[in-house]
Amino acid sequence: MIPRTLFNADHEAFRDSFRRFMDKEIAPFHEAWEEQGYVDREVWRKAGANGFLCMTMPEAHGGAGADKLYSVVQMEELARGGFTGIGYGLHSEIVAPYILHYGTEAQKSKYLPLLASGDMVGAIAMSEPAAGSDLQGVKTTAIQQADGSYLLNGSKTFITNGWHADLVIVVAKTNPAAGAKGTSLFLLESGTPGFGKGKRLKKLGLKAQDTSELFFDNVKLPAEQLLGGAAQENRGFVCLMEQLPWERLQIAIGAVSAAQAAIDWTVDYVKERKVFGQAVGAFQHTRYQLAELQTQVQVARVFVDKCCDLVSADQLDTATASMAKYWCSDLQCQVMDACVQLFGGYGYMWEYPITRAYADARVQRIYGGTNEIMKEVISRSMGLGGR
Repeated sequence: MIPRTLFNADHEAFRDSFRRFMDKEIAPFHEAWEEQGYVDREVWRKAGANGFLCMTMPEAHGGAGADKLYSVVQMEELARGGFTGIGYGLHSEIVAPYILHYGTEAQKSKYLPLLASGDMVGAIAMSEPAAGSDLQGVKTTAIQQADGSYLLNGSKTFITNGWHADLVIVVAKTNPAAGAKGTSLFLLESGTPGFGKGKRLKKLGLKAQDTSELFFDNVKLPAEQLLGGAAQENRGFVCLMEQLPWERLQIAIGAVSAAQAAIDWTVDYVKERKVFGQAVGAFQHTRYQLAELQTQVQVARVFVDKCCDLVSADQLDTATASMAKYWCSDLQCQVMDACVQLFGGYGYMWEYPITRAYADARVQRIYGGTNEIMKEVISRSMGLGGR
């Protein structure tokens, strides 16, 4: 295998530390969390107490001032373990960076330390019943009132961390007539009058992840809850486009790590499982198929590692991130399907990690922008834009 040069000794020491945390605080409970449909709130506070949340945020705001590769390590380890109920990545590397990059000093000082400690769980509300990958189609509105406040109305769906969330970044139209150019981002706290959370959604996979609907009925938001203040009004779509490459790369990171884990489980299984008097792994078909899968995952890992280098240097462009997201999530699903087949009937049993990994993988091709949208983004970067 090609040696990985992405991480240094400190990153690997962190990997060992986070693995010990997972072994103690996550692994023994994740199956029960899948049954109840959400992780226990305490796992957020324990992660915060151990410095595992918002690590890349500045020390002045409760973080560790670490580079993004520490978060990459964490994403890889959670994906390797199949711990898909844990929403640390979205909380620490999507929600918190929006506040850091676009928030006012008052907003940073108020919210980032609470996110870093785990006392607040963060979510971002983009998708709506009629607007998923096409964020320009958002219908939720936040209309400014005579007293300077905003009146928020609408609904969101498929919101990760939505049920636990204490703080939600809401994408809303402040100038509906302006289309995408009239979009803004708001900081909405749980318990605000008019803000309701719907039922936890029952999904094909990601069963321990608290995905939910959110409802806004004449929610009155003070002007200071507009992310970034007046300077960022109607700039929400620009902010979203700036942050989406990193979000999409995170999906690719998890995809490659999960795919490698699936191959490792399958190699172990086919060495032990016997059919017609010999191990399944002794059959040429099995060996060749696993060789093909391992080659594809190795190629994907090298590409993703290069993308991680680029994002660390703030050089990852939208088209390249889209390539990583679509290619790696497609590959993840191909690997899971092939590995389930090699497990045979046991691959269809929920108690086997490969079965849960198969179910968890499917949404990777949908969220963060569907893979069809990724291809549209890539083709437009090639000068092949449609209408």
